[in-house]
Amino acid sequence: MKAHARSSKHWVAALFAFCLLLAACGGAEPAKDTKSAEPAKPAEPAIPPEVQSVAATALGEEVTVLRHGDLAKTGATHVLAANLLKVTPQGVAPGTLFTRLVILAQEKDKWVQVFRCDEYLKNGKGFLGGTPLAPIAGWRIQHEMSEENGLTMYFTPIHQPASGAIRPIGVRWNAKTRRYQSLDRNYETFLGEVGAIEKPESVLR
Repeated sequence: MKAHARSSKHWVAALFAFCLLLAACGGAEPAKDTKSAEPAKPAEPAIPPEVQSVAATALGEEVTVLRHGDLAKTGATHVLAANLLKVTPQGVAPGTLFTRLVILAQEKDKWVQVFRCDEYLKNGKGFLGGTPLAPIAGWRIQHEMSEENGLTMYFTPIHQPASGAIRPIGVRWNAKTRRYQSLDRNYETFLGEVGAIEKPESVLR
């Protein structure tokens, strides 16, 4: 009987050890890959149909809305839209290149054009200060938003005119005059408008 009891104890101990071995081999869960669990980037906000429609009315179906919202920090919706170049010209650095650009402002139940850049820079009062005398066929725009100033834009001709290199022309909403105006060379003081562009006269020698 004692031998039988010892044999039973050995068998139970062996069985218990075998169960522990099975649990150690098959019960462990694989380690999770923490790198693949990074949160997905939020999708870009869609352009509202009304905004796309008013932009297309101003510049045609091949228009790109660059920004929209309270761009001037006035509480009104403004839309910045342009006809972008489909192909970057040879020798020109890539960027936001365009031939025509407008800013449209929502005023009650209608939209009005408050700024335009095609061959020249213009608002409702005339040509912006610092606008080149020679017409510009294509521009590059850089733009930024700030809580203090709203939208600031910088315009540079894609091809510099023969009359000389043109620095980027800064344009921003002027809260005092309530319109978009160009800035001086230090991008601090607003410049006035001119009613007409004086074409440079060629001098014969």
